[in-house]
Amino acid sequence: QVQLVESGGGLVQPGGSLRLSCVASGNILSIGRMAWARQAPGKERELVADITSDGYTTYTDSGEGRFTISRDNGKNTIYLQMNALKPEDTAVYFCNAAIAVPRKGFDNFWGQGTQVTVSS
Repeated sequence: QVQLVESGGGLVQPGGSLRLSCVASGNILSIGRMAWARQAPGKERELVADITSDGYTTYTDSGEGRFTISRDNGKNTIYLQMNALKPEDTAVYFCNAAIAVPRKGFDNFWGQGTQVTVSS
């Protein structure tokens, strides 16, 4: 059983910062690509940023410039540092990872999400 658990969400004023964390746990053989996605009310889930196991990062328009994704392979954890937050960043933020599990190989896993609300 593999779990992804996000934390660090909350209410922040416009212009503020938050740092999200996501920890993978369970019967894990290895972890490949990890990513952050978000889903705003009434909208589809969208990718924000992803990071490979060797640290190569990519960002979509949603995350470019203000967000930084990073990972600690020793802790099976990824982070999303979000700066200069805007009300349009309000969404549930999800962690996603490609994880190798016994007898199955790589599978795609999602966390349950953490709410980020940007409001004055």
